[in-house]
Amino acid sequence: MELTVLSAISPIDGRYRRATEPLGPFFSEGALIRYRVMIEVEYFIALCELPVPELKNVNSDKYDDLRNIYLNFNESDARAVKNIEN
Repeated sequence: MELTVLSAISPIDGRYRRATEPLGPFFSEGALIRYRVMIEVEYFIALCELPVPELKNVNSDKYDDLRNIYLNFNESDARAVKNIEN
């Protein structure tokens, strides 16, 4: 993984990059954004399955498409989220 602002877990990534690189997919800002997206998608699916009346028309066949949002999440997606948040 290329070291960027979104993949770094802390300022120590410069000097200790070899030691911290395996942690990036779990503790970087990009990982935080990916996990937030995962939680929001799964929360939406859970609300659909309750069922919440306003979501009764959401087809369960779309759940795999929704999950693919976070399963295929990449740094470009994280950058897009950061741009929206700014």
